[in-house]
Amino acid sequence: MHKFNGWIIVVFCVLLVLANPPSIARAEDAPAPSATISAEHARAELSELYERLRQSHFDLYVHRSRADYDIFHRQMRESFTGTMSRFDLQVALQRFMAYGRVAHSRIDFPSLEFERFRTEGGKIAPVGIKVRQGRIYVISNMVGASDAAPYAGDEILALNGETAAQWRERLLAHLSADNDYLGDTLLELQFSALLWLELGAVDEIELRVRDRTGEVHEVTLPTRSRDQMRAAHARLPPSLALNWSKREARMLDDGLAYLRPGPFYNDAPAASSIWDNSGFAAFIDRSFNQFDDAQAKSLLIDIRDNPGGDNSFSDLLLRRYANQPFRFCSTFEIKVSAATTASNAARVVQGDSQISAEFAELYAGRDPGELVDFQIPMVDPAAESERFHGKVYVLINRYSYSNAVMVAAMSQDYEFATIIGEETADLATTYGAMEKFSLSRTGISVGYPKAHIVRPSGDTQSRGVVPDIKIDTPLIQGADDPVLLKAIAAVSGDRISAGD
Repeated sequence: MHKFNGWIIVVFCVLLVLANPPSIARAEDAPAPSATISAEHARAELSELYERLRQSHFDLYVHRSRADYDIFHRQMRESFTGTMSRFDLQVALQRFMAYGRVAHSRIDFPSLEFERFRTEGGKIAPVGIKVRQGRIYVISNMVGASDAAPYAGDEILALNGETAAQWRERLLAHLSADNDYLGDTLLELQFSALLWLELGAVDEIELRVRDRTGEVHEVTLPTRSRDQMRAAHARLPPSLALNWSKREARMLDDGLAYLRPGPFYNDAPAASSIWDNSGFAAFIDRSFNQFDDAQAKSLLIDIRDNPGGDNSFSDLLLRRYANQPFRFCSTFEIKVSAATTASNAARVVQGDSQISAEFAELYAGRDPGELVDFQIPMVDPAAESERFHGKVYVLINRYSYSNAVMVAAMSQDYEFATIIGEETADLATTYGAMEKFSLSRTGISVGYPKAHIVRPSGDTQSRGVVPDIKIDTPLIQGADDPVLLKAIAAVSGDRISAGD
């Protein structure tokens, strides 16, 4: 069951446009400035969007009542009074999607347009942020001057005369997220890009910040081009930057094995297919053979900042420490619709995967709106001689996404492992398995969840995986990886208390 159409897409999108974008994010791929769209056509696109979401979304009104959504729809329709660009309409329609507070119901961020803006020298706010309990903190400042405020750890109180709380609400309105914790985590990743959506091209922003001593300062912060930010970033002091693509296996002290599996897909530059798991399988075999040769007593699996992927990869890891058959959910219920059937039929024609053929058989003869159960097969654990028999710990954080969350949920729900770290922002029970349709006048692509996927325990609350042993992630992390050091100490203490 591919989960690539979930949060891994968000992570890739952010990496492509905000950091040092790979060559696949090219300015020339961005749509040219579009012809204007009349208010009549804009309202028609909005109404089509709403009607098709009602037909296709598994539960459009799970977090908002139909009455509230109807009011929001009417208000947005009435706001379309003049001509607008396709870009502006896409941004507005995403706000309509985000109103429903379902992460997998969204129109993607206009990353190619943003990439073109940046490639042409466009400037954005040169700050990185983190959000804690609704408060916004600076974690990096790439303005370029060594004495330029704000400093890492300063709290942003206001921006351009509006309070930080007002800006948080304003920016979150662009983001599809089931809860504020997930919304704030996405806001951290897209802060400067979302400011660009709201402000456009500006030369500076005005900040009011409170430093660590409690003093309040007014700061004029110039915006910066990509080249300027890269140069400033090179001069920043060392800080922790977890490499989400790195696969690593090594022994630590006192019989503790450490495994960082990397993404659950094939990201090798020469890979023939992103879903070719042969290299990953070989890595898992080598790693567990190494741990066996070293007579490891316990294992720490680090999936922090892991973008997820596909369970054809992650199952290869899980089965090495599972002691019973498992699967990533207790129920996988799908709402049949014309859009879902058509989207799946196109994949069948293309021969994309066996799963599409199974879906087609499931949908055959079903009425639109009917809910059907899709049976996820159980996965057997590895043979006794291949399994790891020591105690297992899984280290997570709020940036563990998609299939990585499923790994943590299965490890916890089947009691395969003890979960350490901070709660994931992505959900363990979710409305997902995204499909897409395109609006008839503009071709804007709309993603929606066709299924309700419930974690193995059967817990239906919309929440991430909550760790058994909590380790808070500091706002500013040193290069020595303080969370990992605390996790190793927690594992050692847990083993001692258990009498190992």
